[in-house]
Amino acid sequence: MGLSDERGPQVAVVLSVQSNKASLAIGASGRQQIQPLRQLQLLGACPGDGAQPQRLEQLPWHITEDALTAAVPSRRDVAAAWLLMQADGHPLTLPDWVDLVCSRRDGLTVAACWRWCHGAQTLFRLRQGHVEARGLNDLRQLRRERRHQQLQAEAEQRWHQALRLRQPLDPHDLASEHRQQLELLECWAGGDCTSPLPTQLKQALHAAQCTADTGSIRHLLVDLGLWQAHHLPSLRATTWEQGFSAELLAEADRLLEMAEADRPGDIDRVDLMGQRSVTIDDSDTRDIDDGLALETTPTGQQRIWIHVADPGRLIEAHSPLDQEARRRGSSLYLAGGILPMFPEQLGTGPMSLRAGCRSAAWSLWVELDAEGAIAASGLQRSWVKPTYRLSYGDADDLIDLAPPQERDLADLHGLLQRRRQWRVRHGALLLDQPEGRIQCGGEEPLLEITEPSPARLLVAEAMILAGAVVAEMGREYNLALPYRSQLPAALPPEAELAALPAGPVRHAAIKRCLSRGHTGTQPSGHFSLGLPAYVQATSPIRRYADLVVQRQLLALQQQRQPLESEALQVLLTDLEGPLRQGQQISREDQRHWQQVWFDAHRSDHWPATFLRWLRPQDRLGLVHVESLAMDLAADCPAGSDPGDLLQLRVHKVDPLRDQLRLLASG
Repeated sequence: MGLSDERGPQVAVVLSVQSNKASLAIGASGRQQIQPLRQLQLLGACPGDGAQPQRLEQLPWHITEDALTAAVPSRRDVAAAWLLMQADGHPLTLPDWVDLVCSRRDGLTVAACWRWCHGAQTLFRLRQGHVEARGLNDLRQLRRERRHQQLQAEAEQRWHQALRLRQPLDPHDLASEHRQQLELLECWAGGDCTSPLPTQLKQALHAAQCTADTGSIRHLLVDLGLWQAHHLPSLRATTWEQGFSAELLAEADRLLEMAEADRPGDIDRVDLMGQRSVTIDDSDTRDIDDGLALETTPTGQQRIWIHVADPGRLIEAHSPLDQEARRRGSSLYLAGGILPMFPEQLGTGPMSLRAGCRSAAWSLWVELDAEGAIAASGLQRSWVKPTYRLSYGDADDLIDLAPPQERDLADLHGLLQRRRQWRVRHGALLLDQPEGRIQCGGEEPLLEITEPSPARLLVAEAMILAGAVVAEMGREYNLALPYRSQLPAALPPEAELAALPAGPVRHAAIKRCLSRGHTGTQPSGHFSLGLPAYVQATSPIRRYADLVVQRQLLALQQQRQPLESEALQVLLTDLEGPLRQGQQISREDQRHWQQVWFDAHRSDHWPATFLRWLRPQDRLGLVHVESLAMDLAADCPAGSDPGDLLQLRVHKVDPLRDQLRLLASG
């Protein structure tokens, strides 16, 4: 009997027949199976009396692979039969065809030829028990198809072999089908697993000892040289990854060339270039948003000047570069560098307050009373020329040493300390502490700890002061601005806080009570800053909303119609998506580089302090590591209390799988 199933064509012997089913012994192994008669094809009869059902070993001849192979006709006989049948043009029954090719038609020979006809031969077609010779055109087409299938199979084999070897490969060397599979693997590596993996690809991954999950596929692609070990999936296909288009860069170059030419409103700017002003930033900062100066008025009053860059001088609202900045929402600060909101040649060039260069600015001045409250203030567009560019370390030295010829920074520090204490008396929370962050030095992770030094506190307080002045101005003139607010919080009782160690432990108890900040178009109190209203207004090169603040203020000064509250709210709503995306990318970036750093220090131990429980049912708590200046989630001993001293170590880390599990023990 001939049987075709999922295993292909097989030769079988009927052991018995009952009704419409037959009991079969299949192949050389004699595997027994029951099949419907309609699925079987009679190939020939075995010698025997047929009186009784026979067992396989009782048959006078046995179906063996060697016997079937030996009964297959020779290539010469097959070719001769094809020529004869081509000339005749008529099909033959299977037994007659076997007789023509082999000069015999016994059961074994018929069975061998039947199986041969179902195999990889191209000369004959077996249909409904008849054999016909294929036409010459059909034969050529079939051979082309077979050759194509062979090439596909070889390409498939090379692709699977490449995956198994896990050695770098060039995607251009792959067939288009396999490049598509590679693109699918890249989607999975990026976290998009919506498209299922084909069965053959799953089998190839299994052979490469790679499970069908995001982390394993990332490891495989890194080995193949097709995935960067530090690639951020959340950055994939975003405006940040695409960069600025050639058209936008050309527009930036055009603005760069005309930066020194007169622009609308330049004639109305106040000339403050003779003022001794300084900028204070990290040593590697190139886009400089703000500067500071101190002036003594004729009446002896000390006046604080806060100069803020004015990118709106070059960037018109709704222009292509303005729309691109709006799509980004802010500059993005990653471990490996900055992805700016504006093209670099503008952001680090004419937009910045560069030492020794005439720069367009918004200049805000403030006079404080003896308590630190705002006694008087003013705001105008100006020209400034910063005298010095200082790093925070340089500024700390000038504050500490206060040389007679350079006392301005020390005096500014004193004034802003007075202002800081005024905010504390009005409820501000001082939660300053060292902050650790992992930066990327090439491929190596570097720990960078930022201390709350006098210069950093001075700059931070000056920016908060500027935000308070702008917010008060907006409230006075009923001007819609992106006000930052925070609802009042019920803090733990003073006695409870006093019982906690000062610093990170106490800060953690306070922070868990605070609500998230909110941005709206109406002024409202900011609890942790201790202010009745506040607006972020000092980073227009880095934050689009700060640029919007300047445009609202300019409309007010020029007696033009600024954006109404509803229109501004629409703009702020549009910014929410880009800002949320930027935060996600920044968090993923820092989390990844933390994992890389801990992977490089997996054998180290660090003293840690327990802060609070995150998920006590899972024994997941928050600990502070002073030597790293970080608050980290870790598995903690049951019953841990705030302030308990622990030892932290790495339990499991795999940056490509986005895994970091820290273990804190007593």
